[in-house]
Amino acid sequence: MIKEIVTYPNKILRTKSKDVEKFDSELHTLLDDMYDTMIAKDGVGLAAIQISVPLNVLLICIPDENNIQTPDNLLEAINPKITHKDDALIVYTEGCLSVPEFHEDIKRAQNVTVEYFDRNGQKHNMEAQDFLAVVWQHEMDHLEGHLFIEKLSLLKRKKFEKEWKKKLKEEKNKR
Repeated sequence: MIKEIVTYPNKILRTKSKDVEKFDSELHTLLDDMYDTMIAKDGVGLAAIQISVPLNVLLICIPDENNIQTPDNLLEAINPKITHKDDALIVYTEGCLSVPEFHEDIKRAQNVTVEYFDRNGQKHNMEAQDFLAVVWQHEMDHLEGHLFIEKLSLLKRKKFEKEWKKKLKEEKNKR
């Protein structure tokens, strides 16, 4: 089922998510709903907090070479932890379903190692590079109550806030 995505500045996005303790049908339903929502909204990643569920759950689905997202490429990560970040950095233009229509260059680690559990409670380790590493870090930030806009320089952040408030005011006036 497609869920509503919470958008900035909703305070729930600042919530630190809690670990999943039960790997049950309720978790499976959450994962399925998150997948439906992410695909419907053209996202490559989604954290549970973005649909108002404060649990350490995220999805990543990188499109294939034909720019198609398939369940074969889906990563479901429960209670993920980044266990290693390289010093090498990459700059990537990021966007976010919770900050729609805004994109900005963000600097992150180029390589990360992640430990997580799948929907059945099996532990996995993964090394990720480049775009996949960026998506992991972006989604993990959500679980900690952070958004990518916090990584902007002070000047860019002030400009963003001013434009965002103007956009919200315009949207409100349309209703």
